[in-house]
Amino acid sequence: MVVMRTGSEPVTARSALRMRFWLGVWGVVWAVFGTTVFALVGRWGWALACGLLWLVVTVDLVVVVRHIRQGAHYQPGRDVPPYEPPGSR
Repeated sequence: MVVMRTGSEPVTARSALRMRFWLGVWGVVWAVFGTTVFALVGRWGWALACGLLWLVVTVDLVVVVRHIRQGAHYQPGRDVPPYEPPGSR
């Protein structure tokens, strides 16, 4: 069964960037904690792993903040018809 689009999807679509931001902050907190604790107890392999995770999460946070600051992008207006369902031609 093919479901027709209503045409309002671009207008009603929502991004989870703010949730991704807060999960990233939570990840940074734990990665910093893990890096610090493992370095203090001399577990250098685990400290390195947590440090790499810290780096990855920080880069992700930079990307998320950049996308949030860009704001909303172009969305087609009501005069743009919805896409035709796949296989209708």
